[in-house]
Amino acid sequence: MIMLLRHLLAIAILPFTVAVLVPVWIARRYGVALTLGRSVGPVFLQVVGLALLSLGLVLAVASVWLFATEGRGTLAPWDPPRVFVVRGPYQFVRNPMISGIILLLFGEAFALLSPPHGVWAICCVILNLIYIPLIEEPQLERRFGDSYREYCRHVRRFIPRLRPWRPLP
Repeated sequence: MIMLLRHLLAIAILPFTVAVLVPVWIARRYGVALTLGRSVGPVFLQVVGLALLSLGLVLAVASVWLFATEGRGTLAPWDPPRVFVVRGPYQFVRNPMISGIILLLFGEAFALLSPPHGVWAICCVILNLIYIPLIEEPQLERRFGDSYREYCRHVRRFIPRLRPWRPLP
């Protein structure tokens, strides 16, 4: 029960705020409403947006699940996984949770045909391009040592590998 509460709190504070609360505020602030595009171009963007939303949701849910079941921690920096996880989407990309959230944000922007949501997505990309290498990765390196350094040599931060990487036993 305590672990469930830890995860719900981490989800509510981080991805829910970034991917739901702020986009709802943006939509209200700028009068953005979901309407079907009136020509092929906008409808195509909306279909792409739905695909990005779906892929982003799969990555985010898989990341949270693996952190809970294998990592014995949450996605929150104040309650991180205690065990180094290199399964599922982590075999392809080092930051599938952030990749998932970024895909969700761009998916929202495209599905809503909303430039303000696109700006929010770009801001999140920039923030993570700064935060992850300067703060998160050094903490992971200190916590997991050589296994994390080896992982970084084989798995890129945001661009997925074509084939899964598996550490040597």
